[in-house]
Amino acid sequence: MAETKNIKIQKIDPKTTLPKEVVDVFLKLKLANFEVFLIGGCVRDLILKRKPKDWDLTTNAKPEQILEIFKENSFYENKFGTVSVKTESNDPTLKIIEITPYRVESKYSDFRHPDEVIFVSSLKEDVKRRDFTINALALDIEGNIYDYVGGLDDLKNKIIKAVGDPYERFKEDPLRMIRAVRFATELQFEIEKNTKEAIKDLANFLEKISKERIRDELIKIIELPDGARGIRMLSAIGLNKYIIPELDEGIGVGQNKHHIYDVYEHNVKSLEYAIEKNFPLYLRFAALLHDIGKPRTKKGEGPDCTFYGHQVVGAKMAKEILERLKFPKNFIQKVTKLIYYHMFYYNVGEVTEKGVRRFINKVGIENIDDLLKLREADRIGSGVKKAFPYRLRHLKYMIEKVMQEPITPKMLKINGNDLIEKFNLNPGPKIGMILKILLEKVLDDPSLNEKEKLLKEAEKLVKLDDERLKEIVKSSEEKIEEFEKSKEAELKRKFNI
Repeated sequence: MAETKNIKIQKIDPKTTLPKEVVDVFLKLKLANFEVFLIGGCVRDLILKRKPKDWDLTTNAKPEQILEIFKENSFYENKFGTVSVKTESNDPTLKIIEITPYRVESKYSDFRHPDEVIFVSSLKEDVKRRDFTINALALDIEGNIYDYVGGLDDLKNKIIKAVGDPYERFKEDPLRMIRAVRFATELQFEIEKNTKEAIKDLANFLEKISKERIRDELIKIIELPDGARGIRMLSAIGLNKYIIPELDEGIGVGQNKHHIYDVYEHNVKSLEYAIEKNFPLYLRFAALLHDIGKPRTKKGEGPDCTFYGHQVVGAKMAKEILERLKFPKNFIQKVTKLIYYHMFYYNVGEVTEKGVRRFINKVGIENIDDLLKLREADRIGSGVKKAFPYRLRHLKYMIEKVMQEPITPKMLKINGNDLIEKFNLNPGPKIGMILKILLEKVLDDPSLNEKEKLLKEAEKLVKLDDERLKEIVKSSEEKIEEFEKSKEAELKRKFNI
């Protein structure tokens, strides 16, 4: 049985019951005369009356002994001793129960995995290799909690504290530093003083681990209900320098009279709103990064300072950040497009239906709702009271109104096959250019979207050579658009009218 010297033992709340799948695994190991305990995050969560995300057990049985006991439904695919036992549970958190022999570990050359694992016979030795005290608690089948490292007191006092020497723990795996922030954010705890000092001193060790692992921890923080607190903590503790240093450039960078926060806090406040409204992950990242280009585009100081073109610079910066963190290509494209277009201009009675159609065509129908949500987050992040003022409500009305009209080439009453058949054309770029020019005409005048009328317009275009068609397409692309480029729109943005 577990040693009782220098240990705190506490009985878990009798109302807490373990799932049948866990009890079954427990009993099979016990019946084979082995010690077995629940260990780690599941014990912590049971004490806090939270539903565990997974179930881990530790035992004095060796891997081959565990495999023999669960030979019909287990597998062993690692060199660290962990055996996975499959259950027939419908609960995804219980489909796999992991069992790891008591062990100690040697040097971590890759800053993630131990170079050598030595199986031991003592629970006390095993818990000392774990990351944080609140994750080093063990629970037996009778409901007794075994605490060798002060985890119960730290749970009570809401403290994240490394097991043993924090410098050793973080050098073993620097990702634990971000995990400390994640646990503090998720549980609403504080990081213990010595643990925090070690993180500050060793923050640069994040450069030694893969960007994919950093990305995954960052995602977990941003998906939390108080993820904005986690982002602030990453910056305050010095870790963000090695994650999204561009975000920290906004600290202390004042804005104009339409903002009450500096650029950094504005971005984090926008994320806060996106989380509160349960926006999807890509929109949360768009909110966090939407004004990241402001520090590099700021002109002047005080209430009339400007940030012209920050959305273009910001979209490029966001692309570089997300690529660096190894996000999927489609995720990056979605976020950067939203950032690029988030400064769209709209004023009731000034922008016409034609302008709204062009705006939708350029941004993409599939992005319109997300862009409006990003604008909401941007407004709340500025410190204003209303996320969706009259102008945005009116724009939404206009969008719904014109959505019945042609916005994309697919909505035209003719297609490439019609052009090939009518004018005996060969498939090629010329057909795409003609359709693009026809769409431009229909965006100006939706009544042209009839097959006969479009074929009549196409007849004129078919006679032009490719170079002339390219000139027309380019001319239409460079057309001054009501949402973005007019001098009047720039002035109105500047003075917020």
